[in-house]
Amino acid sequence: MNEKDNRKEVKRKFALWIKESTLDMVENIYKEDNCGSRSEFIEKAIIFYIGYLSSNDNSQYLPNILTSTLKSIVAESDNRMNRMIFKLAVELAMTMNIVAATQNIDKELLNKLRGECVKEVKRLNGSFSLDDAYNWQKG
Repeated sequence: MNEKDNRKEVKRKFALWIKESTLDMVENIYKEDNCGSRSEFIEKAIIFYIGYLSSNDNSQYLPNILTSTLKSIVAESDNRMNRMIFKLAVELAMTMNIVAATQNIDKELLNKLRGECVKEVKRLNGSFSLDDAYNWQKG
């Protein structure tokens, strides 16, 4: 519901039983939230809590600045990761070209090696080092 709709909607007065300590907290903070009254603050708190419970509309309880900040952090992290992966791909391409130029490996042996490497990398959950390759070749 947007702000314009809120102005048209009729407010209703009802009894609210609330602990004195909770009401004191409301009294001490409602102006800091730019609310004109304790009632406005309590209404915003209820809407926030309903949004929290339903979690389908998290915009009610996650401030837009937080969502925007998190999206920016993820985007920047994604950009950094993509640049690093690109640099690693270039280095790997250079290494593969050097190996291909200096070693006499036939196509059949290359395909067999690829299959074995896939199995080994899966076994190590993607973590494969030069030490692993050395031990694998010597073992």
